[in-house]
Amino acid sequence: MNFAKTASLPAAPVAPKHDHSHSHHGVTVTDPYHWLRAENWQEVFKDPATLSPEIRAHLEAENAYQAALTAGEEELRKMLFAEMKGRIKEDDSSVPMPDGPFAYGSSFVLGGEQPRFFRTPRGGGAEEIVLDGDREAEGKPYFRLGGVDHSSDHSRLVWSYDDKGSEFYTLKIRDIASGTDLADLIANTGGSGDWDAANTGIFYTALDDNHRPSKIFHHRLSDPQSADRLIYEETDPGFFMSVGGTRTNDWIFIGINDHETTEYRVLPASDPSAKPIIVAPRQTGIEYELEEGGDVFFILTNSGGAKDFRIMSAPVADPRPENWTELVPHEPGRLILAIMGFRDHLVRLERKDGLPRIVVRERASGEEHMIAFDEEAYSLGLVGSLEYDTSVIRFSYSSMTTPSQLFDYDMKTRERTLLKTQEVPSGHDPENYVTLRLMAKAEDGELVPVSILHHKDTKLDGSAPCLLYGYGSYGITIPASFNTNCLSLVGRGFVYAIAHIRGGKDKGFAWYEQGRRENKAKTFRDFIAVARHLVAENITAHDRIVAQGGSAGGMLMGAIANMAPQDFGAIVAEVPFVDVLNTMLDASLPLTPPEWPEWGNPLASPIDYGRIASWSPYDNVAAQDYPPILALAGLTDPRVTYWEPAKWVARLREMKTDDHPVLFKINMDAGHAGASGRFSRLEEIAYVYAFALKAVGKV
Repeated sequence: MNFAKTASLPAAPVAPKHDHSHSHHGVTVTDPYHWLRAENWQEVFKDPATLSPEIRAHLEAENAYQAALTAGEEELRKMLFAEMKGRIKEDDSSVPMPDGPFAYGSSFVLGGEQPRFFRTPRGGGAEEIVLDGDREAEGKPYFRLGGVDHSSDHSRLVWSYDDKGSEFYTLKIRDIASGTDLADLIANTGGSGDWDAANTGIFYTALDDNHRPSKIFHHRLSDPQSADRLIYEETDPGFFMSVGGTRTNDWIFIGINDHETTEYRVLPASDPSAKPIIVAPRQTGIEYELEEGGDVFFILTNSGGAKDFRIMSAPVADPRPENWTELVPHEPGRLILAIMGFRDHLVRLERKDGLPRIVVRERASGEEHMIAFDEEAYSLGLVGSLEYDTSVIRFSYSSMTTPSQLFDYDMKTRERTLLKTQEVPSGHDPENYVTLRLMAKAEDGELVPVSILHHKDTKLDGSAPCLLYGYGSYGITIPASFNTNCLSLVGRGFVYAIAHIRGGKDKGFAWYEQGRRENKAKTFRDFIAVARHLVAENITAHDRIVAQGGSAGGMLMGAIANMAPQDFGAIVAEVPFVDVLNTMLDASLPLTPPEWPEWGNPLASPIDYGRIASWSPYDNVAAQDYPPILALAGLTDPRVTYWEPAKWVARLREMKTDDHPVLFKINMDAGHAGASGRFSRLEEIAYVYAFALKAVGKV
């Protein structure tokens, strides 16, 4: 490890230990770093200045320490930042998407951090800026735009922003013609608003003090927020909630879900006073998604034992389950990911054999055809359309070597039109790179897919360093898509690898089931198996592997650090969910009750308690050698609270038996997503990459 050891460097911060313990199911656990959890955490999320001086002093000491140990990297970080910035078209613009008389899009200006939203006449013409993110962000250390949605009469815009990083979004209403905002100000929302049919008000999700989306309101323009009508309140803290409209402006959907159960309630967009009607009552383990279809609703569901999902239809007049009709049956191994309904077609995005594809179904005849590609590993995205009565949809395509391409596709003629190819201003030749798809054998014999990118001149003789990325939770699949940032490592001889471990849906829904709750440890063992396979295949060496993961992927990093520290040369854990047991025992925290289906409920179940305790990263830090570790966090993060990595780092320093550094960098002006501007985020990535390069002796 190349971190300099000089007398001028400060000693690593040592967190004081305060007595604290908790007992559950006859087990008592001491937690001497519990004090790092601010008692007024709800207040801190909204106003970071209210953080206690003792905690602030410790976090600032951590920042000073990491700054001292990474001093001398400034030029490298500047170089990495310049490279990554050079691959971004600074004044990039989206291809406007038609909707009625206009087409809507977004763009950036040279040097701009935030997007601008614009519209043009549908047939082409001058751009009209309807919202300028840079202007709205002026003078704010943190600023992130949320949802932006125009009314169906194209006269107004509902938009939202978060200027703390806490994800409490404020909604505003803009008059497009004048470019000014109305007096309406709606605070503490989930970040989006959906117009009613008359465009006289919006539906939105309100967050409570614990950051839970507990209520749906209708706001009538010009009324104070206190007068907003409550549409629905969810009293079970274990469920998330959202609200959305349809492209026909006929319906408002209220979606209620945890990680394994769904319930939808619907009401006419033309009648905000109507009582929402339940489509199918929540039933544990049954998931479904609702999509418009004119006189029917299309329903994507796992009901009836359809583990990889099937598609149903139901009349809008009475969409109860007894009226559902099967359109697309369940096919084991073919995971249906999403559906979109149009007047004449039904479109679905699915994954089979680890690769995505788009299938178009003609509603009248039931005839289907597929849009597929030939590369060994690629990413496909269904962008769709802002309109319902259309035969044209939009989709995106990329691979680890192919920059993103955007296509319009006519579902009737099957004509594919390339609209845009991602520009890399500093240049990119796909022929200089090689992408591979490997299969690593897990401990139990399962084959774990691995997507790999390397420069054609990099020798795969065991000498190359490797950045190995993993996530493996919530059924989320990490696509093998084009990533300009990682080229700064690949161009310096790194192999960039993505481990498609269990806990995601890379190989179907069963792949997710095998990496959750009682099976969670398989996620960690899969990642370790991938690392060992890369070494066995002579692609890299254990002391050359830098493991990286964020959020639940940061939990993965904490677990593999405890289970197999000798297999990794360094570990990067971004906003890491590492204090899993304590968090799942605290029902007051924002995400705890909704997370129980994913991890288990240690409050109610001694079995779940024991399982989580057996792998929770913070609780399993041991007296052993650890590789160099970098942890990153945001003070106002409501998803992975800042004290989780703060406590983890303190315990690592207390327990570990080696001299490798443990660095903790906390953004005092941001939350879960890190820095809000596009270039500020690149600076954070440059910091991580400099750490990775230093860890393997590349600087």
